[in-house]
Amino acid sequence: MRRIRTDFPYETVHEDVRIPLRDGVRLYARVWRPLTDEPVPALLEYVPYRLTDWTAPRDWQRHPWYAGHGYASVRVDVRGHGNSEGLPGDEYTPAETSDGVEVINWLAAQPWCSGRVGMFGISWGGYTALRIAARAPEPLAAAVAVCTGDDRYDNDVHYLGGALLAEGMHARSAAMLALAARPPDPVYAGKGWRELWLKRLDALEPLIHTWLAHQTRDAYWTESSVREDCATIEAAVLAVGGWHDPYRDAVLRLVELLPPDRVRGIIGPWSHQYPDRGRPPGPSIGFLQETLRWWDRHLKDVDNDVLSEPLLRCWISRSHPPATVCPELSGRWVGEPAWPSPHLAPVTYGLTGAPVLVRSPEHTGLDAGRYLPLGDDADLPPDQRAEDAHSACFDFPVSEADGPVEILGCPRVTLRLRLDVPYGQVAARLCDVAPDGASTLVTRGVLNLAARHGHDRADAWQPGASESVAFELSAIGHTFPPGHRIRLAVSSAYWPWIWPQSPGAHEDPGFTLEPSGSRLELPVRTPTEDTIAFEEPEQSEPLGVSSPATLDGQRPERLVIRDVAKGEWRLELAPRFSGTRLHPDGLEYTEDVLDTYTVQEDDPLSAHARSDWTIRLHRPDLPWDARLESRSELGCDETDFLVSNELVCRDGEEIVFHRTWEKHIPRREN
Repeated sequence: MRRIRTDFPYETVHEDVRIPLRDGVRLYARVWRPLTDEPVPALLEYVPYRLTDWTAPRDWQRHPWYAGHGYASVRVDVRGHGNSEGLPGDEYTPAETSDGVEVINWLAAQPWCSGRVGMFGISWGGYTALRIAARAPEPLAAAVAVCTGDDRYDNDVHYLGGALLAEGMHARSAAMLALAARPPDPVYAGKGWRELWLKRLDALEPLIHTWLAHQTRDAYWTESSVREDCATIEAAVLAVGGWHDPYRDAVLRLVELLPPDRVRGIIGPWSHQYPDRGRPPGPSIGFLQETLRWWDRHLKDVDNDVLSEPLLRCWISRSHPPATVCPELSGRWVGEPAWPSPHLAPVTYGLTGAPVLVRSPEHTGLDAGRYLPLGDDADLPPDQRAEDAHSACFDFPVSEADGPVEILGCPRVTLRLRLDVPYGQVAARLCDVAPDGASTLVTRGVLNLAARHGHDRADAWQPGASESVAFELSAIGHTFPPGHRIRLAVSSAYWPWIWPQSPGAHEDPGFTLEPSGSRLELPVRTPTEDTIAFEEPEQSEPLGVSSPATLDGQRPERLVIRDVAKGEWRLELAPRFSGTRLHPDGLEYTEDVLDTYTVQEDDPLSAHARSDWTIRLHRPDLPWDARLESRSELGCDETDFLVSNELVCRDGEEIVFHRTWEKHIPRREN
């Protein structure tokens, strides 16, 4: 349960301001400050997601809380979004980073600021905090990065193991097109809102055009990745992730690469959420209190014990039945004094048996769960038995003599494969199989076989040749109990996470897996006695946003439909962040989103993704009624990705913008 805090050491006040940049653009900001005559440090959250509506409920949970504890807490929309001026662009552009540095220097110069600044954020906000920290602006002394990657190519929503993330890339591009097309709010942007809106719309370009143009880890990705810039980060970094968030590996890399006196890491059981919000899976923690200790130490020089904590605190889950939602997992917290940990040792499990042809149906992967789980009812992977049936499985029993097998870190697989075609891909899942046969997904990894020698290159396979390939699975903390089986499941398809490979044909020949020379390596942890605990979650009073009662007939969150005659499978995803929200300032904000992924079970060229967005912003008292509809589609043939986007925007009944983008992008490495 979360505790709502109403009494604080300081009374607070908030105001909206415009922060001027050198090029004349002004960024819209909301500042919560403690009522005190003494200058205080400033905390900055800097994202494109609209502080006056989209993130307003979340913002009110934490910014007033920080202000009540003696910090100026500031929320800023990046240029081209919300009520900020300027034009939208790609993710994490140099201009966005430079703007952020200017904002930090502006905050440090305000009379109410002590001159010291911290940055925090989740996802985009966390990544931007790390990017700006790598620029080392003098006032920036500390950062808290939550559920964020460090590598735009292989630790974001674009590619994984060199393979195209169909659900991740397509859905993100579709979402960013719709979200960037929302108009400024006339209550906050003033009379010029429509002119600013039309300028933004003219500048829009679907981001997937750029992302698909860079199918290997080239300079486009490396120049905007934090992984290359860790050595330039001077701020103290608290890196936080969740085992059910796809970006969790970044926490392990940050605690390994940054100096131990300037970094700490926490990985809990969470999805892609702040750890105090109470979204499944829990348990949640007193995240705001934990970060306050970080700010006090690095921004106020309070001599607390935050650097006496283990370098890395991790949750290790106990074995549990498969479920698409887990309100709270059982397990325990452990502490690691270093990373790699001295408590870990690699244990190798050799694969045995005769060579096996792996030719998975193209719909293998429909039970993968959501790529970016947010804590909704259908986010996590269900029982994996259907997926296991489409894979080559190798089981390793956990005996009573072995005791529980506790793992922490990244499992690794080495697979000896033979391909008869130049291109292919492989997915590996690690599952916990109970005595009754239930198969719980623990972690997974994929590899585009053209990227087997590095993600910065593409090497065709010599048809008929055998090679050994090795790759890591995503990090995890998990315990396999005696009587269970550790299962490695290997498939040649993983839709819609991974776009199917099609080596010049309407069928995927798969590959032959040779168990001799293939192995699974687990990072097995020697159990330790740990006494790690966190406070209970605490937040400030909620904003008071309400939603109308759910109507009958609401779409299922995750629906799988099979056309038996056509051999076609369709996955429909209806994210639960959609719906109508009524804000205290009179705004009615409505979203409706449907993502659809279809594929024929025997034809990789049939893969197709579509996202439909509808957004309405309505103020009955003005009156103001702005609406937009977008359609984004991705398909392919043997040589090209086929990309189509359409956007229609209305001011009242007037269509003020209508554009369609059609593009063919060569399938060079995917």
